Amino acid sequence: MLKNYLLLFLFFLISIVSHSVEAQKITSGVQGTVRTKNGQPLPFAAIAVKGTEIGTISNEEGKYQLDLKPGYYEIVFQYLGFKTGMKSMTIENKIETFNVMMEEQALNLGEVRIGSKDEDPAYTIMRRAIAKSRYHFLQVESYTAKAYTKSSFVITDLPMEFMYKKELKEMEKESNFKKGVPILNESVSEVTFNQPNSYKQKVIAARNSQDKNFASANAYFLTSFYQPEVVKAVSPLSPKAFGYYKFEYLGAFRENGIEVNKIKVIPRSYGEGVYRGTIHIIEGEWSIYSLDLETVNTGFNIGIKQVYSPVKNVWMPVNQQFHVQGGIYGLKGKGDLVISQTFSKLKVNPAFQPDIVVLDPKKDKEESRKVKLTNREIKSGNLEAVVSKQKEFSAKNLRKMLKEYEKKELKEKEEKGEDVDLNFSRNDSTVVDSMASKRSVAFWDSIRTVPLTVAEVKSYTRLDSIIVVQHGTQEQRDSLKTKSDSTKKKGNSGFLGDILIGHRFGFGKKSPWSLEYVGLVKGLSVNTVEGVVLNGTGFKLRYMKRGQEVKEQDQITISSNGIKHTSVRNKGALTISGLTRYSFAREKLMGTGGIDYSWKRSSLSVSGGQTVSQFNAENPLHPLLNSFTTLFLEQNFIKLYQKNFARIDFKTTRENDHFELRANVEYADRSPLQNVRNTDPYRWINWGRREFTSNVPLNEELLSYSSGTVPFEISRHNALVVGIHASYKPWQKYKIVKGKKSYYDDDSPKLSAGYRKGISVFDSEVSYDFLQVGITQGIQTGVRSKISYKVAAGAFLQYDAAGFQDYQHFAGNRFFFQYGDPVGTFRMLDYYRFSTGEKYVEAHALAELRQFLLTQITWFRIMGIKENFFVNYLATPYSDHYGELGYALDIGLRFPLRLEVANSFEGFRYKHTAFRIGTTMNINFGK
Repeated sequence: MLKNYLLLFLFFLISIVSHSVEAQKITSGVQGTVRTKNGQPLPFAAIAVKGTEIGTISNEEGKYQLDLKPGYYEIVFQYLGFKTGMKSMTIENKIETFNVMMEEQALNLGEVRIGSKDEDPAYTIMRRAIAKSRYHFLQVESYTAKAYTKSSFVITDLPMEFMYKKELKEMEKESNFKKGVPILNESVSEVTFNQPNSYKQKVIAARNSQDKNFASANAYFLTSFYQPEVVKAVSPLSPKAFGYYKFEYLGAFRENGIEVNKIKVIPRSYGEGVYRGTIHIIEGEWSIYSLDLETVNTGFNIGIKQVYSPVKNVWMPVNQQFHVQGGIYGLKGKGDLVISQTFSKLKVNPAFQPDIVVLDPKKDKEESRKVKLTNREIKSGNLEAVVSKQKEFSAKNLRKMLKEYEKKELKEKEEKGEDVDLNFSRNDSTVVDSMASKRSVAFWDSIRTVPLTVAEVKSYTRLDSIIVVQHGTQEQRDSLKTKSDSTKKKGNSGFLGDILIGHRFGFGKKSPWSLEYVGLVKGLSVNTVEGVVLNGTGFKLRYMKRGQEVKEQDQITISSNGIKHTSVRNKGALTISGLTRYSFAREKLMGTGGIDYSWKRSSLSVSGGQTVSQFNAENPLHPLLNSFTTLFLEQNFIKLYQKNFARIDFKTTRENDHFELRANVEYADRSPLQNVRNTDPYRWINWGRREFTSNVPLNEELLSYSSGTVPFEISRHNALVVGIHASYKPWQKYKIVKGKKSYYDDDSPKLSAGYRKGISVFDSEVSYDFLQVGITQGIQTGVRSKISYKVAAGAFLQYDAAGFQDYQHFAGNRFFFQYGDPVGTFRMLDYYRFSTGEKYVEAHALAELRQFLLTQITWFRIMGIKENFFVNYLATPYSDHYGELGYALDIGLRFPLRLEVANSFEGFRYKHTAFRIGTTMNINFGK
């Protein structure tokens, strides 16, 4: 248990971003320590050999080493906030020692007067840098880089550690885990980049302190702050930056012929989604020189540092650092990810000339008017032609021109059948060399660019000791294996467990058939109509031709970049099922059966039998939740009827639910049901003023038909109903990789339409036509802010006869726990009170706000808490303009939990207030 918890915590740390000292020797080169004047070590300082692709960084203790052949070299030392240093030296056939003492960078404020009425010069600098950010992002067409990546994660505090002493001791022996000892992973890779988003990583060597023989490659994180968002936070160079940040000019310094401006990044409201810290911008080029920024994510502090160096006149990040620190419920830890890389074969797009000038719209008003481009020039997308004519551009013109350039490039690629990505998400691929995990100590000594710290060396040494202990004699290993196997067999012999929970039987590895027994307790529930119910017990016999299983890359998944990967489903799968439902109170056994066949993106299902269903086929209340309300709260919300039915369902979809079509036909004999005579066994707590309600749903329309004095009787009848439903997302962004199109889960609206018809043939007693239309959409309004809405309307175009089951029902809720679609679900509406056989309009809106009332306080934002406002409205002939207005807190400190208070209104007059505990996830239990 503890082991799984710790592994989950470490995974969380990693996902937010993503053998002795003497043995680390080089034959010739230079080594030493980088320190301040006060003798403090400078961790992760960038060290590069001028004119070559050789470079490294210092470790956490400030130590560095460079493997250099004999010769003359000029070595450059860089560190944030310190003067760049350079040392010329001749390397002979030995190790030179050079300890670096770096001086803090003195800033020149020039003529800037702090507190003057003039605009802070930081705004002019940042407007130009923001205007040119996309330019810098697209400037490099391709490159090859050698990247050394090191990740180190440490558990620093364990709650109630004394309770887990034995388990911790076992973990220490088996997996080299110990509190305070780094879990270390190193990898050396060759990375190839091609615009717009292709990163191919070939791992040459990989090593970790948990398993000596497992090559676990670190992901290649090249975080570009030229992108609008970085680690789910707004970049200071985003076009929206001025809405989230204030900037302060801290001064400038000159170094190696360039002038560098230091800008303080001040969030207007610190918390999730924004950064604070400093960024250095090169004067004239308006590119990043270095940065030191931090943000928070679900309570974890994330620090990012980058140091850039010129490569073919383009400033590239040679040193990148991520530092993560935080905790969950007393369990605390920290993690570091460091990347040192040297670039080669860098190709610059000729259209992106380095000498273009960006004019500030405020400071250079007259010049901006003179160089204004025509719409024809901008729409042409021919950046190279425009740049060859003029070198000066207004910030607005440059942004528009780059946008048109990207559109043109993507269109040309699509026409040529090349890979296309309209959202520019990263397309990464990693190949691990077969020898990556088998590299010798000598190999690592020659290839590792960053020396290990004392703690990291100890971690590797501990692993070696464990391997020696674990890899004893063959007899000992066989003994351990036999003991393990016997334990597994003993744990798997749960015959009673199989009966209760279920079991899956195979017919051999090569057989396409499988049989699943569905256990007794899967559908165990309680209601006042049937008493105790066992539902869903039975079997599922499945045939799936070997080799046609759904491939992992073709499953429906949502990745971290928001792409829904859906491709070819199984080419043909057949499932035959038979399930039972037994009511103890009615002493009645019912059964249903079906045949399902699916192929490609379509499925066909034929089912039938006898069962019990909710009047609302969308199942507004799950049987397990109704069991809780019945037994403990004396409230039987679920309303049921019995049906003998035969049904056919067909479904077909395009990729990623871009388009979906469903059709069905059902013939059913519908019978009303009543509560059992004695409900006392299902009333575990007697609430005094409460009584179980009738199984006939409370409905305003039915009451009006019966003069409002007696309940409307639901009679037995036959019904033949045909239905069809379609949904479509017309403007989704997509990517094309090797001719295969995948859509993003973006802001595109989803349009839907449905039609149902009751047909009075074959003794069917229903005759009606019902049409409904709807639209749903979620629109990002800012960082961690979103507005979602859902609007639907429908009407019975022709109505001669219909059962209550055919009415239009709504997603109501009477339970204190709120689940389902947070946007389209009412919080307080009775499940059937306003169900209608005439017409309706419903509208829902949910606004998720990063900062409003409580979130004015920084602590709430740091902890990732969001405020929500929601409005729900329903109009039917008898609803009297039912409405709900509510406020919610997404407390989501690690879980998708929401606390809500809702107010209901009828006739625009206040009625009730209710509190709800809900979830931010859309949980749909289905049929």
